[in-house]
Amino acid sequence: MSTEPIKSTEPTHMRREIEEIPQAVARLLDGSGAVLTEAGRGIRERDPQFVVTVARGSSDHAATFMKYAVELTAGLAVASVGPSIASIYGRKLRLAGSACLAISQSGKSPDIVAMAETARAGGALTIAITNTADSPLARASDYAIDILAGPERSVAATKTFINSAVAGLALMAHATGDDALLKALAGLPEHFRKAIECDWMGVLAETIEKQKSLFILGRGPSAAMANEAALKFKETCGMHAEAYSAAEVMHGPLALIGPDFPVLALAARDASEPSIAEAADNLAAKGAPVFVTSALAQRAVRLPHVATGHPLTDPLTLIVSFYMFVEAFARHRGLDPDAPRNLRKVTETV
Repeated sequence: MSTEPIKSTEPTHMRREIEEIPQAVARLLDGSGAVLTEAGRGIRERDPQFVVTVARGSSDHAATFMKYAVELTAGLAVASVGPSIASIYGRKLRLAGSACLAISQSGKSPDIVAMAETARAGGALTIAITNTADSPLARASDYAIDILAGPERSVAATKTFINSAVAGLALMAHATGDDALLKALAGLPEHFRKAIECDWMGVLAETIEKQKSLFILGRGPSAAMANEAALKFKETCGMHAEAYSAAEVMHGPLALIGPDFPVLALAARDASEPSIAEAADNLAAKGAPVFVTSALAQRAVRLPHVATGHPLTDPLTLIVSFYMFVEAFARHRGLDPDAPRNLRKVTETV
């Protein structure tokens, strides 16, 4: 595989869409502010006993992020339900007293829509988070939140992932009356501009390009970012990456660690940061090339990162910095990140 960058005078769609994230988030917070407030009030009035999520791909990583956000802000248990329960197996779930968050960029994958319909029929308050306002998923839900990311032409989702996660945070901030989180969300566009400027390419590329696989670590909300980053390595770079909790990796996966197995640890400024930094240092002590977004690490290589001042918005700036890196790394490997092999933008599964 070539290690020369793709020769082009035009930036990729992926690059342009990453650079649009600050504007896309501002557009969401302004344009969908009313429905986010209304849906948050609906959740508060319904007072659900638990929450379920329905999603696939990058949207499912946004749902995983929301799992931690809901559990941390509202104290409600969150479970991911398999769309095939409705679409393939035809089973109904007893979801009275719950809220259901269904996340889909296109809003038209049959299995996601079927599960949202089943959840609503089963008694759940259903909220759709989608980039397509007049979609089957939006019509199947009690509330439909348009994330207003705008057209996304690259196969790899970037701004739609970020806007889905931000919409979920805003929804819960309104549901719980969390003014501190709302203030942190309002400051995100500027933090994203700074995150776009963080250069990971010069630090990571030379080490990672020699290997065939790597681990990406997170914990709590940043575990969702690790999942998303691992997917993007596969999609855009044709490279295997596997996401683990910084705690879980110290069990069976530790057998793979060594000089030829890089590790990227995504640590946010929250209660998990010391444990992630410690895990990164422990893996570095075993000879692995380890990179971490924390100043607490002593052995691992520290990556530049942007702190947002809130533990739930910090993970989002990390993934934006990663997006900039992985787009550049794909081109460095001679690949077009806009058109990964075997993939298309909208995947509809039954």
